[in-house]
Amino acid sequence: MTTSNFKRAWKHPKAVNIARFPPRNWKGRHYFNLAPEPWMLKIKDMAVYDKVFKEKILGRLDPKKVYEELGEDAVLLCFEAPGEYCHRRVVAEWLENNLGIQVPELIIPETAPLFGEG
Repeated sequence: MTTSNFKRAWKHPKAVNIARFPPRNWKGRHYFNLAPEPWMLKIKDMAVYDKVFKEKILGRLDPKKVYEELGEDAVLLCFEAPGEYCHRRVVAEWLENNLGIQVPELIIPETAPLFGEG
């Protein structure tokens, strides 16, 4: 399992949207159980957002079940660029801490065409 954003991995065959509002023309798989609630998107303080997301979203889920439903080769997508704060990395850390696995950001060489191109 890895994470990425729509720009880098739009057409990845194992891409799964975990954003509340995916791009309009997204035709891939959705997993809304990991998406923030609409009201949460208005929280500007990331420490508060983290706490609320972990409590209200992740706190009601079983990490093992989530991993099994997504599949070990899923690529979890949302909007933010690699290195920017994003709930996909909060999800990745939750899975790592609870399952003892690694969920890295998908590495795509800068010289490689993006999955979303073409």
